[in-house]
Amino acid sequence: MTPKEVVIAYWESMQSNDFAKASEWLAEDFECFWPQSSELIVGRENFAAINSYYPADGEWVFTINAAVAEHDTVVTDVSVTDGVRQDRVITFHTVKDGFIRKQAEFWPDDYPAPEWRKQWVKIV
Repeated sequence: MTPKEVVIAYWESMQSNDFAKASEWLAEDFECFWPQSSELIVGRENFAAINSYYPADGEWVFTINAAVAEHDTVVTDVSVTDGVRQDRVITFHTVKDGFIRKQAEFWPDDYPAPEWRKQWVKIV
């Protein structure tokens, strides 16, 4: 699969709301950085846990607005909603050997890291 196909498959698997299954598209040493809150998610298990425990008002729906790829880098623009929240995330993915190795995700607003998820992240 091309890096773009890997990332599209990842977003499609996120649609299931089975975040452990979606994490199978991530490298074992995966890192996801959220610049606005200075949090770094390290590893598939932490990724699955933080997404599973995120306080949502319903099932998450992900709509890919755009996906642009160059070499191992794929940038996506995705609308995300749980029926109440209406967010848009811009994600820079680095794909190596068929897995997403790194992500930098930019969500709409800056905010301090919530206390409830500190067990899964490091403040950077």
